[in-house]
Amino acid sequence: MSHHDLKLGSPNCGDCPIRHRAVCARCETDELAQLDAIKYYRSFQAGQTVIWSGDRMDFVASVVTGIATLTQTMEDGRRQMVGLLLPSDFVGRPGRSQAAYDVTATTDLVMCCFRKKPFEELMGSTPHIAQRLLEMTLDELDAAREWMLLLGRKTAREKIASLLAIIARRDASLKSSVTKGGVKFDLPLTREEMADYLGLTLETVSRQMSALKRDGVIELEGKRHVIVGSLDRLMEETGDDSDGGALV
Repeated sequence: MSHHDLKLGSPNCGDCPIRHRAVCARCETDELAQLDAIKYYRSFQAGQTVIWSGDRMDFVASVVTGIATLTQTMEDGRRQMVGLLLPSDFVGRPGRSQAAYDVTATTDLVMCCFRKKPFEELMGSTPHIAQRLLEMTLDELDAAREWMLLLGRKTAREKIASLLAIIARRDASLKSSVTKGGVKFDLPLTREEMADYLGLTLETVSRQMSALKRDGVIELEGKRHVIVGSLDRLMEETGDDSDGGALV
C-alpha cells in the first residue's frame, strides 16, 4: 500500500477540524488519551489507492481532510463508484479483517488511523466510542437508502443538486460559520466521476451544471470551485423534503 506517514507528533485532538463529527466526538479526556496512544496519520496523494478490496486491513481511520471514493469491481471487470468518504467519515469495519471496497484518494487525503485490534478492544471498554460508531453506521445506512432513491427516481438536475448539497452541507458543518447562508467549496470529483457516480452521461452532467449556474443556484469559478449563495435554494433543487432527508 503506497502512502506517506505524516510526522505530526501528537496534535491536540481539541484542535482537530473533524473533532465534533468524528468517531471520537463523545470521548472524554481520558478516552482521547487512550485513542492517542494507538493513532497515527497517513497521507495520500490524489489518485493513490488507500486499500484494495479484499486486502487485509489492519487499521480503521477517520478522514481528516480530503475526499476518497469507494469503488466495487464486478467479476467482468466493470467498476462502479458506490460511495464517497468526506471529512469525519469512518473507514474500515471493526471485526472485519478485509477491505470491502477499493478506497481511492480523489484529492490529497489525510487520515487519522487507529491500529485495529487495540481499537476493537477500546470499543469494549469505552462506550462513547461504540455509541458514536453505531450512530455513524446508522447515518450511513440512511444515506445509502437516500442514494437508492436518488439513483432510481430523481431527475438529472435533482441528482446533480443532491450531490452538491451533500458536499456543501458537510463543508458547512465543518466550518464555524457560513457567510450569509452560503458556502464555498472545491468539488472533489471531475465531471466524468460525477457522471459515473450518478449514473449519468458526461454531457448531461455538464449541461445540468451549466443550467444550475445559469439559474443562479450556484456560481462556478473554473471547473472545480463552487459557490452556493443559499443552501436553502440548493436544497429546493434536490427534490427532497424541507428537512433535507438524510443528506448530512
